[in-house]
Amino acid sequence: MDSVQRAIFGLHFQLAFLKKQGNEFQAWFGQLMGHAFPGDFVPVRPYGREGDLKCDGRLASTRTIFQCYAARTMKAATLKQKINADFAGARVNWPDEQMARWVFVHNDPEGLPASIVKQIESLRKQHPKVLIETWGYTELLKIKEGLTVAALEDVFGTVPTRSDYESMDMNDLKQVIDSLEQEDSPPSTDPVIAPSARKLEKNALSEDAAELLRIGRRKEALVEKLLAGLPRPESGEQIAEAFRHHYGQLSNDGLSPDEVFCELYQFAGTSQVVPPRREAAVLAVLSYFFERCDIFEDTEESR
Repeated sequence: MDSVQRAIFGLHFQLAFLKKQGNEFQAWFGQLMGHAFPGDFVPVRPYGREGDLKCDGRLASTRTIFQCYAARTMKAATLKQKINADFAGARVNWPDEQMARWVFVHNDPEGLPASIVKQIESLRKQHPKVLIETWGYTELLKIKEGLTVAALEDVFGTVPTRSDYESMDMNDLKQVIDSLEQEDSPPSTDPVIAPSARKLEKNALSEDAAELLRIGRRKEALVEKLLAGLPRPESGEQIAEAFRHHYGQLSNDGLSPDEVFCELYQFAGTSQVVPPRREAAVLAVLSYFFERCDIFEDTEESR
């Protein structure tokens, strides 16, 4: 796996963790675990009146029952009720010889509320024979990091390699630019200003996101050449303003820098499955406008 693949798989993992909810998150979790523990992990789905017996998957070797919960927003009261009901149901349906470990899997990137952590600790004291755990971003990332390229491609699809990126040309870029030119955004007279060299540090982006932006800069001259040759000279500023406008909306939603980056990556042209070279072109365009316009926070000395 080369550095481009590694960073893009990392980005796709973040997108999936942040966006998938409910049954979709459960199915994605099952895919990760199935590749990580082939022949051992068994995904479970609801069936008829019996439902899923309070089990979304089971690791036979360790007698582990997994329960997934992926909601758009976490409400402590609802979450507390669900944990109590799911654990109690699992204890009934999976006796000691079938459940030695119970894992609650969630999709909150910031972790669980303190009241829920206390609740889990209380369950551990009440049921000392069962190993009780919670899994979130860090634990699932560790599972993803252990997968082969073939497994990652099965879960996330084919991603660009360094070779795809280096061979990406003007035609690939033009498809991305043509699509972005169609985006509507309020007009602006602000000039496109290059940021300071400390912009990545200022925004505390993850290493995957930072690496993708560094890689993207290698095609900076090609993007600039394409924009300079567009029939309408104002097209570059129009696209910059579309990025600014979308960034502003995302910032107002209170998303983290990596969440914003993932959303902008999709906005630039990866909201649907695209060929690897097209995705490489999206990366180049996003990196160019990250450097050239007012998306993400710049350092004070550059203002």
